[in-house]
Amino acid sequence: MAVPRLTASMAMPVPRTAALATVSSSLGRRATRLLPVFKGLRICTRLPGVPFATSSRAVCRGAVICEAPEMTTERNAFFLSLISSAYHIIVPDVSKATWKSLVMDSDVPVLVGFWAPWCGPCRMIEPTILKLAKVYEGKLRCYKLNTDENPDITTQYGIRSIPTMMIFKNGEKKDAVIGAVPESTLVISIEKFVVR
Repeated sequence: MAVPRLTASMAMPVPRTAALATVSSSLGRRATRLLPVFKGLRICTRLPGVPFATSSRAVCRGAVICEAPEMTTERNAFFLSLISSAYHIIVPDVSKATWKSLVMDSDVPVLVGFWAPWCGPCRMIEPTILKLAKVYEGKLRCYKLNTDENPDITTQYGIRSIPTMMIFKNGEKKDAVIGAVPESTLVISIEKFVVR
C-alpha cells in the first residue's frame, strides 16, 4: 500500500506549536518539512526559529481563506467609522417617541432605514445611507429605525424583511426599497421626491 506524500500545496490544520513534520521521501530517507500554520484567517508557513510576533509578510505568504463573523463585524465597524468621519455625518436613530416630529412633520423628504443590529445586509448598506445623507444634505433627512426596539412602527408599515428603506414626504409613505441594494437604486427612488 502506497503512503501519500506530503506536497507543498497540502494545507492541514495543525496547532501553532506543531509546525514541523517528519515525512518519508521516495529515496527512503526521512526529511523534516515545514507544515502550514493557521494564523487568523491566513495560512502561513513559518521559518524555524522565527516567532509569530516577528514574522514578516515575506515569511507569511498566505491567502485569505474565509472570514469569521467577528472579523467581518470589526472590519465593518472600522470602515463605517472611516466613512462617517470622512463625511462628518451620522444617521440618527428614530423611535416611536420621535417618529411624529422627525418623520411625519418633516418639511423635506425623509429616508428611514429599517434595520436590526443582528442583520448583516443592514450593516452592508449603512455606508451607502451615510453617503446619501451627505450628498442630499438639506434636501433629504435620513434616519434609521431599529425594528427590534420599535415593533409598533415596524408592524404599522408592514415591514417583513430588513433592510427596508422607506421614503416619506409630507407625512406620507411614498416609496420603499427592500434589501441591500446598490446605491444607484436608492438614488433613483430618492430623486423622484427631492426638490432640485
